[in-house]
Amino acid sequence: MSPYFEIHPGKAAAFRLICEKYVQWSSREPGCLYYGFSFDGDLAHCREGFRDAAALLSHIENLRPILHEMGEVSELVRMEVHGPAVELARLRDVLAGMHPQYFVLEYGFRKDIAV
Repeated sequence: MSPYFEIHPGKAAAFRLICEKYVQWSSREPGCLYYGFSFDGDLAHCREGFRDAAALLSHIENLRPILHEMGEVSELVRMEVHGPAVELARLRDVLAGMHPQYFVLEYGFRKDIAV
């Protein structure tokens, strides 16, 4: 999943504090393979990777108590979901309200490395 956020004016410091909390909470999820935020001015991107659709859904449940915090200091401007077609199919109904754009993985590889 790849959400993009436009940070509200004057809210960059608050947004970054929330990012730290999200990273901490997500780091405890066994199905979360990577998770981090990058920035271009007031545009933020969260690069997230999960073992499978079930792990992504578990992640959403894990963050549910604090998801509203991000919306208080930013606006979700784009949502991408990348993965194999069979996994994307498991997400379409659940994520429909977020209006994501789906990208079907056809070629690639992943190496597990420590960061």
